Amino acid sequence: MRLIFISNLIIKVELGYSTLESNNLSCDFLLNKLFGDKMDYKKYQTSVGNNYKHIQITPKYRYKMMRQEKLKIFCRVAIEETCKRHKIEIEIINVQPDHVHMIVDCPRTFSDAKLMQILKGLSAYLLFRICPSLRKRYPKGSFWSEGYFCCSIGANFDEVFEYVKNQDFHHQIFH
Repeated sequence: MRLIFISNLIIKVELGYSTLESNNLSCDFLLNKLFGDKMDYKKYQTSVGNNYKHIQITPKYRYKMMRQEKLKIFCRVAIEETCKRHKIEIEIINVQPDHVHMIVDCPRTFSDAKLMQILKGLSAYLLFRICPSLRKRYPKGSFWSEGYFCCSIGANFDEVFEYVKNQDFHHQIFH
C-alpha cells in the first residue's frame, strides 16, 4: 500500500470521508478528487507534482535565423533531442524566425539555471552538428543569446498554452 501524505482532516472536510474510509482510497483517486481530473501529476518517491515552465530563448544578436523552414525544423529537432536526453517533456513548442517559445515539464530537481544551461547548450551543439554552415554566422559556437525567459506555470497553464500556440498571430498583429 502506498503512503498518502494528505491530512485526514482535509479528507474529512473536503471529501466527506471518515478516517477509516480514507485509508482504503488510492492516492490517484484522492489527487483527482482534490485537484481535478485535468492535471496529470507525476509521482516521485517523496513528492507529487509537476514542474511546468514557460521558456523563451532567442538566437544571439536576435538574428532571424529560423526564417527558412529547414532551419526551423533543425532547431525544433535539436531542442526535442535535448529534452529527450534529459527527460524533459515538451508540451508545446513554437519556433518563430527570431525566437522560440515552449512549455516544458522538467524534473523537479532542475533549477531554472540548470534547465536553461542544458537546453541552450546541448541544442546549440546539436544545431551546429546538424547544420555546420551556422558556424559562418556564429564562429565561437554560441547560437543562443545569454538572456532567456523562464517562468513557472501553475493554474494559468491553459492561458500560457494558448499564448505559445498563437505566436504566429500575435507577431502578425504587433510587428
